[in-house]
Amino acid sequence: MNFLVCGGAGFIGSAFIRHLQNHNSKIINLDLLTIGSNPENLKNLENKNYQFIKDDIRNGDTLNHLVREVDVVVNFAAESHVDRSIANPKPFIETNILGTYSILEAIRKHEKMFIHVSTDEIYGDAEEQSSFDEDSQINPSNPYAATKAAADHLVASYYRTYGIKCITTRCTNNFGPYQFPEKLIPKTIIRSIKNLKVPLYGNGQQIRSWIHVYDHVHAIESLVSKGKSGEVYNITAYNEINNKIIVEKILDILEKSYDMIEYVKDRPGHDKRYSIDSSKIQKEIGWKPQYQFDDALEETVNWYCENKEWWEPLIDDKTLHPQPWTLNWK
Repeated sequence: MNFLVCGGAGFIGSAFIRHLQNHNSKIINLDLLTIGSNPENLKNLENKNYQFIKDDIRNGDTLNHLVREVDVVVNFAAESHVDRSIANPKPFIETNILGTYSILEAIRKHEKMFIHVSTDEIYGDAEEQSSFDEDSQINPSNPYAATKAAADHLVASYYRTYGIKCITTRCTNNFGPYQFPEKLIPKTIIRSIKNLKVPLYGNGQQIRSWIHVYDHVHAIESLVSKGKSGEVYNITAYNEINNKIIVEKILDILEKSYDMIEYVKDRPGHDKRYSIDSSKIQKEIGWKPQYQFDDALEETVNWYCENKEWWEPLIDDKTLHPQPWTLNWK
């Protein structure tokens, strides 16, 4: 089976490609190499059937040429940082909505399979003791989540109107090696290593559900072969932990003091809790997470400690800023 991976130089996309390298598959990686993408994520890739193309997913001519050469298109390409979406929503509209539209048009023309990688953030705040399933109402709280929700609706409409073959996944917060430094876990690790204050929004009680990136890509792979077209599948490892505890766990691993925590003004529209139910993929597909959170977090911290040459070129005042939405992201 041959794959076109859109956004394959990013955190999750590159993990998916590294996972596929042991398969006898042709892999085409289409990535514009904007913020969050890094060719170093695939530096040691050994798959001889791998091809990288630098281009925009909104380029219809490129997509038409590439889609007809593969069996499956998996779209990881997205603007995904909430704080940057608050500072400047336009790139999120262009990539997450218009980019998805361009892919859908190529899928419709060439009748290939499409895996649309979405997010649990489109559901918005989860009430205490409740979790969203795939039929729950979509209620995004920020421009990033709103553009991903719009893309989900586009995919669903193409399935109903044109009969395309497609699956939508909605996953919880990912962590692991090669994650861009602006995200909570790598930012906390890097700032702690550099003995800088670690910012926490508000009181740090916002709850997120965490999954190791390799569990996520294994789930996607299982859906390629076993998933039902037109369906949505939630993906979670049920590790619901508030941000304060996440930061404290990292500080413990690094043997740093909790005095490094600095509470900063909360970001606008900040959801208090994300929680989804992934019973569907477990029952219908047989997938289940393999990584234990505490062990995987320690492995992740150790990876950042041992791979400073990977992240040092990526950090600047913007990626490590305590309140990025106040900056002018261009």
